[in-house]
Amino acid sequence: MKHISIFSAGLFFIFIYFFLSCAKEYGEDTMSRIPKAEVKTAIEKLVSAHGETERYRIEKGVKQTAQLWRKEDGDVESFTQFCTDYFIADSAILAETFNRFEKNLESVFGHLHGIRRDLQEPMDLDIGPMLPVDYLFAEYSPTAHVHEDFFKSKIAFVALLNFPQYTLEEKLKLGPHWSRQQWAQMRLAELFATRVPPEIRQKQDQAYVAANNYINNYNLYMHHILSEEGNRLFPPGLRLLSHWNLRDEIRGLYLDPEGLAKQKLIQTIMEKIILQEIPETVINNPSVDWNVSTNEVTISPVNDTERAETPASIDNRPEPDTRYATLLKIFHAERLADPFYPTMPTLMDRRFQHDRQIPEAEVEALLKAVLSSPLIERTAKIIEKRLRRPLQPFDIWYNGFKAKGTYPESELDRIVSKKYPNPTAFQNDLPNILRKLGFSSETAFFLASKIVVDPARGSGHAMGAQRREDNAHLRTRIPSTGMNYKGYNIAVHEFGHNCEQVLSLNRIDHTLLNGVPNTGFTEAFAFVFQNRDLDLLGLAQKEPYNDYSNALDNLWSTYEIAGVSLVDMTVWHWMYDHPKATPAELKAAVIRIAQDIWNTYYAPLFGKRDVVLLAIYSHMIGYGLYLPDYPLGHIIAFQIEQYLKDKNLGGEMERMCSLGSITPDAWMQAALGKPISAEPMLKAAENALHVFEQ
Repeated sequence: MKHISIFSAGLFFIFIYFFLSCAKEYGEDTMSRIPKAEVKTAIEKLVSAHGETERYRIEKGVKQTAQLWRKEDGDVESFTQFCTDYFIADSAILAETFNRFEKNLESVFGHLHGIRRDLQEPMDLDIGPMLPVDYLFAEYSPTAHVHEDFFKSKIAFVALLNFPQYTLEEKLKLGPHWSRQQWAQMRLAELFATRVPPEIRQKQDQAYVAANNYINNYNLYMHHILSEEGNRLFPPGLRLLSHWNLRDEIRGLYLDPEGLAKQKLIQTIMEKIILQEIPETVINNPSVDWNVSTNEVTISPVNDTERAETPASIDNRPEPDTRYATLLKIFHAERLADPFYPTMPTLMDRRFQHDRQIPEAEVEALLKAVLSSPLIERTAKIIEKRLRRPLQPFDIWYNGFKAKGTYPESELDRIVSKKYPNPTAFQNDLPNILRKLGFSSETAFFLASKIVVDPARGSGHAMGAQRREDNAHLRTRIPSTGMNYKGYNIAVHEFGHNCEQVLSLNRIDHTLLNGVPNTGFTEAFAFVFQNRDLDLLGLAQKEPYNDYSNALDNLWSTYEIAGVSLVDMTVWHWMYDHPKATPAELKAAVIRIAQDIWNTYYAPLFGKRDVVLLAIYSHMIGYGLYLPDYPLGHIIAFQIEQYLKDKNLGGEMERMCSLGSITPDAWMQAALGKPISAEPMLKAAENALHVFEQ
């Protein structure tokens, strides 16, 4: 059931007007500041009471409090009185106050996170058709008003008055010298660094829920997709989600004797999704057949899966730019919050300065270092030699360097479906998987007890807990015929996320430091697990060239996703430069950006210009500038793998995860003794090329 709205031109402009009106309504006018003279008066009053030794803390705390104090919080006298009453000079009381914050916030956010997970289950899990009311529950955000409630109750102001915030530059400079307590206190103050109105938080949540619903239901029934000659190239019942399953199907076809024709067909499907030339009626619909070459849609005579009542008539009208309207809805929801982040006034600023804690320019330079490396061209020549044909655009997803390249996908499907016929079978095997990965029996059973396996409606994801008493959830797609290799591969990846989530919450000294420095780090652990998927099945081949093959596989995978990430980053800059763009205008821009980046970094190797494939990732549509975390994850994962060569994965992962969400540089130095760098990956690839080129 689809609940995503399709914007007509009129409705879209009404939507734009509404959001811009909200932005003005909740803009700077509502954020009344305490006059500088009164701030200074409050500071001097506190210094007089507590002494010059407290001046630094007083100045920082009073200014932080004044920055977010509004008219409804009280007048100037109320502000000064609050600072007098709640500034804590006694170190013992300050420590106890911090402990109270840490305990209570874990409870509040943990319980609310659990409520939200429950409300979104019908959308996230494959537990039957969604009801109309399920979508309304999924849109409801139980956390939207909590942040503002903390300000209205003055709880947030107590944190701001007594615990310091720092800029990214300050964290990078001072962080390596901080104690664990100082790191946790900084994270506490950072929770209240901004004051976004609950109405805007709710609209952000609604935009992301709508996007996830759109993405989770974007399935294609491959047996009903016809070649130019009208042939069915794919087996009955095969349902693939865009983009994840389509991409993975390409990867799995390299050993299929008839795989090339299927891969080319999937590439064309992807292009039609990006160009919005795909007929809307074929999406998530097994009742019709679609000839991709002619774009003809007909009622299908084949019934190979559960399907709704066959329509009396059909047409091939294209999806009406819904893909780009969905992205724009997220963009405008994020823009509403911009005025409330004076030092980070765009989503790009927030994603890189706050979420990743790495400047955008540094991430971009890291990506371009891989994309521009002369090692890429040498790797491409080896791939061409192996394939015995010129490279095709879809070969950006070539996976023949992996050990599983020696196993046909059908054989892997058979093995996996027998081993894991349902979610319960995978759930029961978690302790065994963990022991194979090097975790002690005690830790393996602990981790397994904290992770619940669920059947995913979409491709799968890992949802961690925010309260130590709660469980993390592993979602993966499991057909009625049993888990297939694609689902298993994703499940192992998500299992890596879950283990990080459990360890960095339950085996850490401060829950305010739970997690890792940024999403790239949890992706790194997920890749480390995923790289061992065949080991866990007892199918890995121990060959002398495995390390060399893995080095080239990692380089090629990073090369692919680095370009995709640049598209994501460039598209967000374009939207900020064109805030009144329509879905059609955004579509044209995305296509042009994808083509430009392809022409710069890929066309010289692939011999074809203006390819749009880099824009296929669903993350770009529904996850708000998420994609750069993937190349960061590949780079960090490679550094972790190099470090683990003579060490135990389980024990080292426990140690690393206990470091928590400090800055990336500080984490890397403590975990590996080295900063984030693409050089180890590039050096290993160069060594591998010397071997393969002989």
